[in-house]
Amino acid sequence: MACLFCETNKELLYEDDLVFAIYDAYPVTKGHILVIVKRHIESYFQTTKEERRALDKAIFTLKSILDKETMPDGYNIGINNGRAAGQTVMHLHIHLIPRYNGDTKDPRGGVRGVIANRQKY
Repeated sequence: MACLFCETNKELLYEDDLVFAIYDAYPVTKGHILVIVKRHIESYFQTTKEERRALDKAIFTLKSILDKETMPDGYNIGINNGRAAGQTVMHLHIHLIPRYNGDTKDPRGGVRGVIANRQKY
């Protein structure tokens, strides 16, 4: 089966030799971006040091753009590694999700919400 990210024809928001970024097709919030490693690997734990540096640079660059364009009040940065963690496209990608005051009733616990009954503590 073809890889959704290897064969993407979406407009790129960012690109360098190792990574690229696109808007998420099913955004959680306005400005939700996917930062994707060009090399077809499944997990963050398979990245090289160079790829990790490129991912980090892209995230900071895109955050600066989102800060100006959408003025979020916070961010979630997430990676799903493996099907048990919710990964559905088996090509490494990082979610950069701008957050806005009031976008959810109670954001406390943040990424802990991947297991709903463990979000609140």
